[in-house]
Amino acid sequence: MRIAYLTGEYPRATDTFIQREVAGLRKLGVEVFTFAVRRPGDEHMVGDEQKAERDRTFYLLPPKLPKLVGSHLKLFLSSPRRYLRSLKLAWSTQQPGLKGLLYQLFYFLEAGILADQIRVQHIQHLHNHLATSSGTVALLAAELGAFTYSFTLHGPYIFFEPYQWRLDEKIKRSLFVCCISHYCRSQGMIFAPAEKWNRMHIVHCGIDPALFEVVSHIGTGKRLLYVGRLAVVKGLPILLESLAKLKSAHADLALTVVGDGPDRVQLEQMTQELGLSEHVRFVGYQSQSEVRQHMQQTDIFVMSSFAEGVPVVLMEAMAAGVPVIATRIAGVGELVEDGVSGYLVPPGDTESLGDRIEALMTDTEARSRFGKAGREKVEQEFNIHLEVARLHQILIYAVQGKVEAVRPEPGSLPSRSEELEMQV
Repeated sequence: MRIAYLTGEYPRATDTFIQREVAGLRKLGVEVFTFAVRRPGDEHMVGDEQKAERDRTFYLLPPKLPKLVGSHLKLFLSSPRRYLRSLKLAWSTQQPGLKGLLYQLFYFLEAGILADQIRVQHIQHLHNHLATSSGTVALLAAELGAFTYSFTLHGPYIFFEPYQWRLDEKIKRSLFVCCISHYCRSQGMIFAPAEKWNRMHIVHCGIDPALFEVVSHIGTGKRLLYVGRLAVVKGLPILLESLAKLKSAHADLALTVVGDGPDRVQLEQMTQELGLSEHVRFVGYQSQSEVRQHMQQTDIFVMSSFAEGVPVVLMEAMAAGVPVIATRIAGVGELVEDGVSGYLVPPGDTESLGDRIEALMTDTEARSRFGKAGREKVEQEFNIHLEVARLHQILIYAVQGKVEAVRPEPGSLPSRSEELEMQV
């Protein structure tokens, strides 16, 4: 099976779950050709795996004029009717205003390059991650090239503007949709006709638990860790304010912040203003192996975000046996069970976050218990080997048509427990 993977930028340091999925499918014998709209900057090349993937990925931008013109000319000459039908689709799915029209023109031009490449390389199917702008390119490319496409629906941002991004049309025209959580699937179902619901499958973003050594918890645990994009929407100001209230009673409290982003300078300044300079350390982007090392040196993982899907970094912390504190948003509760594998707190609530941090710092037994439960949860339900196996089954059914392509019968896909048994 030859399939294409598309996303806006690939590979980014923050999207390692896509790289793991691609690698997993390749191990199962699928030929995966990676495409991206833009080439990521050097700051994302934090490991050899990123560099290798960047070297083998085809980038649509910046376009070379002969390639752009040649791609669209071949598509038009091969089927003028289909080309004009694709133009109509682009017009009908554009965002409002002149800016929306211009961006849609760019997406259409990019889609032509992508469609031509997929046809030249005899690729059977296109799968897209992150269904906003790159999802629009995938939608138009599939129409231009007369091939099937699917996408992984993540959220939360597309749910803020579902009509502008024409989520309804993307679901309607897709062969199938992978949803990263039940919450995500339910939001997508709002914009999908009922007859499409059975094409929307739960496929978690997963990790390899075997890569993570389980942490032992002894005594007081005051080493905290945050991993993620440095943007205000991630709720870091709430975390910093919580720590400011705790520092007088816990002078040796320490937070390591892994990641980078548009609000780093603002957050570093806030750290100084709150008197936390000796307690908070910003270390920037780190490789996957370096992130695992940070997990081994922490007692509590904290995520105070306002907008998430199901954060992969929470899975990584839980796989390492690190207890987590996270906000009760979107699909997070499907990963973290409050009081069992971690604590869930209301988003934006400084006091609740601080209380839970202090409670875990002083309770060794709870940290150990949460860590063990978290590890088991990830092994059983967010294991990349099981999730890739499930995606592989869906691709076989849908693309190769071993059963009715878009309507697998109940029981035709293996359950998660059956997949676990197959791996064992």
